[in-house]
Amino acid sequence: MGPLFILGPTGCGKSAVAVEVARQLGNAEIVSADAYQVYRALPVLTAAPTAQEMQGVPHHLIGTLDVRENNDAATHARRAQACIASIIARGALPIVTGGSGLYVKFISHGISPAPPSDPALRAELEALPPEEAVRRLQKADPEGAAATNLQNPRYVVRNLEIVLLGGKPLSYWRNNWQPQACGPGFCLTRDVSELDTRIARRAERMLADGAIDEVASLPDQLSPTAEKTLGLSLIREHLAGNMNRRELASALALATRQYAKRQRTWLRREPWAAPIPCTTRAAEQILASDALKLLFGHL
Repeated sequence: MGPLFILGPTGCGKSAVAVEVARQLGNAEIVSADAYQVYRALPVLTAAPTAQEMQGVPHHLIGTLDVRENNDAATHARRAQACIASIIARGALPIVTGGSGLYVKFISHGISPAPPSDPALRAELEALPPEEAVRRLQKADPEGAAATNLQNPRYVVRNLEIVLLGGKPLSYWRNNWQPQACGPGFCLTRDVSELDTRIARRAERMLADGAIDEVASLPDQLSPTAEKTLGLSLIREHLAGNMNRRELASALALATRQYAKRQRTWLRREPWAAPIPCTTRAAEQILASDALKLLFGHL
């Protein structure tokens, strides 16, 4: 059997459930599919699990990179695949957990042949007004533009980047990607209002635990990936005196809710990850037991 995937939007509690699944199995290790927890200088802002929260379960790809090192979905997937192979060779079960959609996709279904991101071109495209980026994509690849969510600047920029770097329409890369079969997966789901409450509490906790000092201590130059860490720009605004702490907490919670909404949209397109509904009363032990019942029923 391949790795087990435990997914879900940010703030849903998937990290704790993954640890509990590993503990109940007794011979499992966790591989992170998070784009930002890989940076060791940002444990608070990225909500990376602490040593106490890991509960002695081996974790991989958490706190392993300097913030000046770039990380993209393909690079991360190759590192994750090496970890997975090593874990399986030791006779243990790899559990992949995280909510970064493309990172999960490349680990679960294989790496797309589309050209990887180019930092210089990406910076140039991101500096364009959104309507100009849309216009350029429509001109370069009308069919690809029609299939793109043009309201999402990240999708527009990435798809335009692929077209420009690869010299071929988006359809070429889609048609030449043969996704591999992936292991069983589960997706934790919560009522949106409950998730929003959890996110607000987490934003407050991040600030109380030192996220502001964490950002203030970062070097001047970060990698393109580290620069996109959720909440980083907001804390910089606070440090510059453009918002107070209360406004920062509110803005951080809002940005996280918006990110969680995008994650839920992506996860709905991944039917291979069986939903596991969570409630305020469902402890990690219960959710882990539910996942294992489904897992062994699947096998």
